[in-house]
Amino acid sequence: MEHFTPIISLSLLFAILNTKTCSAIRLDPQLAKTNTQFIKTSCGVTLYPQLCYDTLSSYSSTIQTSPKLLVNTSLTLTLIEAQSSSSYILKLSKGHGMKPLEVAAVGDCIEEMGDCVEELQKSLDEMTRLRGGPDFDFLLSNMQTWVSAALTNEDTCIDGFNGMNGNVKSKIRSSVVKIAQLTSNSLALINCLSSISP
Repeated sequence: MEHFTPIISLSLLFAILNTKTCSAIRLDPQLAKTNTQFIKTSCGVTLYPQLCYDTLSSYSSTIQTSPKLLVNTSLTLTLIEAQSSSSYILKLSKGHGMKPLEVAAVGDCIEEMGDCVEELQKSLDEMTRLRGGPDFDFLLSNMQTWVSAALTNEDTCIDGFNGMNGNVKSKIRSSVVKIAQLTSNSLALINCLSSISP
């Protein structure tokens, strides 16, 4: 029986991220020669640096060399993609010819992706309140919790198709894997924000 390896387990994620440095995020903006260089260097702490750079580089004029704007943009784009994926899976669920196991897995995935969207939105809400002061670490911890939960829900959605084959699984997996990679990147960038804690 086929078994999907989770996109990335949370314990592995934190172990990997803890071994990487957040030097770009700590970088004095004056030392970054260009906005795109800041983004490229910052994306080096993620597990999918090329996807990170490809996703964020066109927003370099907005992000400039701000770690907070970098995280905010990453989260916003991840949320938009998750909403799009959620809608796509919902549309897919209304198709005909699915086997009973596929119907059940798609139904579960719709629920998981709905939770994922909600969790990413909550993290963005916390981001808007993330300023200096005594609440910084608390809000940052909330963001890490919500984005980690979103990543878990994405993994659970894909795991629901273990042992299945066919177009439904392939379409959903390709959609959700990208969201999971974007979510993982956002989490890595959020983790680095702790280095600029006031």
